[in-house]
Amino acid sequence: MSPETPPPDVAPPPEVPPPESYPFWGYLDLFAFLLIALLGMIVESVAGAAILAATHVKQIFVLLPAQLVLYGFLLGTLALMFRRYYGRPFWQSLRWVPGNLSALASAACGVAAAFSVMLASVLLRTPDISSPMKSLLSDRTSMLLVGILGTTIAPACEEILFRGFLQPLFVRSVGAAGGILMAAVPFGLLHLQEYGYSWRHALLITGAGAAFGAMRQYTGSTRAAAVMHAVYNGLFFLLLVLQQVAAHGR
Repeated sequence: MSPETPPPDVAPPPEVPPPESYPFWGYLDLFAFLLIALLGMIVESVAGAAILAATHVKQIFVLLPAQLVLYGFLLGTLALMFRRYYGRPFWQSLRWVPGNLSALASAACGVAAAFSVMLASVLLRTPDISSPMKSLLSDRTSMLLVGILGTTIAPACEEILFRGFLQPLFVRSVGAAGGILMAAVPFGLLHLQEYGYSWRHALLITGAGAAFGAMRQYTGSTRAAAVMHAVYNGLFFLLLVLQQVAAHGR
């Protein structure tokens, strides 16, 4: 008998790396970011108060540039964190990408969210209170500048921070519903001072934040949530303008 021919060497199949978890950042990153954000907010507040005390310019011409600088500082901090420690791109990491809904559909959801909040406000009997936000919108120039910021840069930056950065981390920890709510609560609390520390206003804004979070979760797109947020803000701004016109027309 002839000796058996040894089988040819067969190369083992290449190992497939396990899918990467998302988000790739963790709670230590969140804690560091919150400390830096707190420092930035303190500097913004102190510098703004000092400038207003030393000059006679309108409040809006100090507060809005300070807000823009703070937004830039916070987003720059995230970008540096992602690049320096993880070697990742900023926009894709925070899912600033097209979603599975059109921009028009996202905008329609913003309108629906605004009317839902209006109805909830009636049911809660939310009082019409004097607040820093109302004082800030005391003249046409201030209203115009706040309206532009509130329908462009502000919703984009807030969605990047809350629904792009915070929410995925919370969703990974407690699931979709809990993560959406956990990101919406600090969003509502952030606006508490603007509305004279009215808990009803904070509750309504938290509800709006949860709606934006649901959009982010469903579409996988922070950009879609920002479109929804911008339209939501724009509708309330339009109603405020109409209210001011009616009040001055009497």
